[in-house]
Amino acid sequence: MAENHGMPRLLGRALDGIERVGNKLPDPAMLFLILLFGVWGLSALLSGMSFEAIDPRTQSPIVVANLLTSEALTQFLTRMVATFTAFAPLGVVLVAMLGVGVAEHSGFINTALKQMLKITPVKLLTPAVVLVSIISHTATDAGYVVVIPLAGVIFFTVGRHPLVGIAAAFAGVSGGFCANFIPSGIDPLLQSFTQSAARILDPDIQVNPLNNWFFAASSCIPITLIIWYLTDRVLEPRLNKSHSVDAEQVETPSMDAATPQELKAFSIASLVSLVAIVAFFSLTLAEDSSLRDDQGSLTSFSAPLMQAIVPLIFIFFLLPGLVYGYLTKCFTNSCDVVHAMSKAMSGMAHYIVMAFFCAQFVAAFSASNLGALIAIEGAVLLKAMALPAEITIVGMIMLVAFVNLFVGSASAKWALIGPVLVPMLMQLNISPDLSQAAYRVGDSSSNIITPLMPYFPLVVVYCQRYVKGIGIGTLISMMLPFSLALLLVWSAWLLCYWSLGLPLGLGASYLY
Repeated sequence: MAENHGMPRLLGRALDGIERVGNKLPDPAMLFLILLFGVWGLSALLSGMSFEAIDPRTQSPIVVANLLTSEALTQFLTRMVATFTAFAPLGVVLVAMLGVGVAEHSGFINTALKQMLKITPVKLLTPAVVLVSIISHTATDAGYVVVIPLAGVIFFTVGRHPLVGIAAAFAGVSGGFCANFIPSGIDPLLQSFTQSAARILDPDIQVNPLNNWFFAASSCIPITLIIWYLTDRVLEPRLNKSHSVDAEQVETPSMDAATPQELKAFSIASLVSLVAIVAFFSLTLAEDSSLRDDQGSLTSFSAPLMQAIVPLIFIFFLLPGLVYGYLTKCFTNSCDVVHAMSKAMSGMAHYIVMAFFCAQFVAAFSASNLGALIAIEGAVLLKAMALPAEITIVGMIMLVAFVNLFVGSASAKWALIGPVLVPMLMQLNISPDLSQAAYRVGDSSSNIITPLMPYFPLVVVYCQRYVKGIGIGTLISMMLPFSLALLLVWSAWLLCYWSLGLPLGLGASYLY
């Protein structure tokens, strides 16, 4: 396939090949089913073997659980429904989409886009989307259910390929997961595992929850620049050449100037939404607020505020959508509102099917201990290589990026390999703060190329709204350049940051 805009022909052919091979894979739902059978078979094969690697959770040699015993299969069947309904991304997506559906079908989002595009220069649209995507981590998983689909709509609205917007937002939300100007729940979560691992060697050590804040904030700069460049110069020319939008299946947003009635309704709806937001966050100011955790924090994962993010997304999209819809006569009764929600849910049917099989696979993979085995054996291998400090840090980043293809949860990965890597690096005079920073780089960079990441199937569904036949291969080929570039550039950024002695965060150091 011919490439243009200076894109290397070899890279284009490689991505085309990845896309062809990937799209020959079964539908994602069936792929997860096949992987489930594979995990069952592999667990039975490895369950009789002994491994020297020590599981940090039990302090005993790791054991692979056989999932083909009668007890395991019975447990699988009895928990099947609960496994599906407890699959975290499912509830997040569906609840948020109920509110988004009202805001979208009332016309509120369309008018908001018109107003936003009036003040955003077209040339800066890509970096604006990327930066918003990175900041969205503050609201946990909001970026996956709000920012990514809206980015597709925004790009399509201005005449650019919608998959380009989806890819740019996905790269920012997931590839730049551990970078942010604003502290979020991921900071204390990782710190807790880092401190526990460090205390294996030094029982009195203290690790600050914001020990990587300055590095994470500075990382927004290279991440935004590299995603901006790849989006506009590499991905967009390729998609324009090879993947035309199926116009007949896409509802094209009207870009005619908003009418006076729409502008008035939009202003009132926005004001109502703003008042609601201010009123809500005023409830968080008190030190004894019910939205704080036991330590008074608002940003920890245990804080009620963080646990209420998805319901808040639902409310803060539903509220302006209702006001706008009734003022513009788009909604005349409650049935119209319910219809808007139903229409939003109809687009999620394929994702719900995929989520069912994905949930069963993820549960089985976790129960088998295969992911833990991969993570711990990799960490032991890195330790045995005894490389110089800088090379060890790069090796750690690469190891984490590889393990991330099999173990999607950031906390689960760090709980498994942190107790091996953190004390090991402390013996090389590398601080737990630097080890955690390296972990964040590797953990983020490969998120966007693994189908095992729970939100990956959802992004496939977003793409299918605009181009029929989009599959896993297409999405991986779209995101692979971003993943490789983030891995290389972000690693180099950390090494440069380290060499300059810039502070990693609060109370942080490079040397132990």
